[in-house]
Amino acid sequence: MTAGAEPLSDTAADARGGGPAAAPVVVLVVAHPRPDSLNHALARRLGDAVARAGGRLVTHDLYAEGFDPVLPAEESFVVGRDLHRGGPSGDPLLDRHRADLATADALVVVHPVWWGMPPAILAGWLDRVLVPGVAYRLPDAGGLPERLLAIRRLVVVNTTDTPAEREATVFGDPLAAIWERCVGTYLGSATSPTVVERTVLASVNEADDAQRARWLDEVEGLGARLVQALV
Repeated sequence: MTAGAEPLSDTAADARGGGPAAAPVVVLVVAHPRPDSLNHALARRLGDAVARAGGRLVTHDLYAEGFDPVLPAEESFVVGRDLHRGGPSGDPLLDRHRADLATADALVVVHPVWWGMPPAILAGWLDRVLVPGVAYRLPDAGGLPERLLAIRRLVVVNTTDTPAEREATVFGDPLAAIWERCVGTYLGSATSPTVVERTVLASVNEADDAQRARWLDEVEGLGARLVQALV
């Protein structure tokens, strides 16, 4: 996995239309500030498995890239018949993220759970990338959005220091609402809803090397199965 993402080539983009490159495009986003973190190790293992299985991997490490998560006032409008944010924004990195997502067959997100939420940089990524003209069109507030993406699979890998039982009984897994019931419903087409799969690795702070090795093997299998489901 590279620190930044390589831009999609024309051949890779053709994969979405059944062109000469039939490999499914998998966009992998990792959001953790420490490059030696378990999150990065998980993302590397999963991404390597995707590439070995024949997927076209595009990786974005939000902290390493210096992605700007702050939503400017001019980007804060979400409703309007002619509202379109898919063109040049003045931020080449943001434009690349939007363009990469528009070509994706699958989105993989790896991040820790902090205060029941994704890191702020990832929340800002959602605000600035899943915008009108990229993810959807919404002519009026009372209508239903027209979905513009065709992401068939959303895979989310979360790490948390909270024990699994406490996460479920006390906090109620708040990230399920974000990824499974909100974001996931906007990524697929109207005729082919996105399949959402989350893996939650709990009590990370107490895990020994053997447990971490098992988790790495688990996400490696996850990456291979993802590509198999897409071809």
